[in-house]
Amino acid sequence: MNKIIKIESRQSNLCIVENAIDEVTNEIGIKQDNYGKILVSILEAVNNAILHGNNSDPEKFVHISIGFKSNALKIKVTDEGTGFSPDEVPDPTTPENVEALNGRGVFLMSRLADKIIFSKKGNCVTMIFKNIIS
Repeated sequence: MNKIIKIESRQSNLCIVENAIDEVTNEIGIKQDNYGKILVSILEAVNNAILHGNNSDPEKFVHISIGFKSNALKIKVTDEGTGFSPDEVPDPTTPENVEALNGRGVFLMSRLADKIIFSKKGNCVTMIFKNIIS
């Protein structure tokens, strides 16, 4: 199973991604406790791509690839921005960052997915969720 989505960089398009995740997870029959992890992770990745990667420029797109194989869901989110270095993102759990209003997306994705991989350029994240069906 593979699904490809391309959206303009508008936060209102997050509902398109949410609907796609609903369709995919229903189709493959994931465990209910995995649904929240998958949904939060992909929405964080797409929101980061829209806001930070593409600077909310509606002429730039976010590309989402969703694949399911061997009881693993692989989600790839790519923006058209210049990229970033995930190693330079401040740790949101340190005292000086704990009250920050943003900066938790990468942290959340890395805790919710079984594996997270950033492209060398930093404009693409791949998240893998294993053993998601009964």
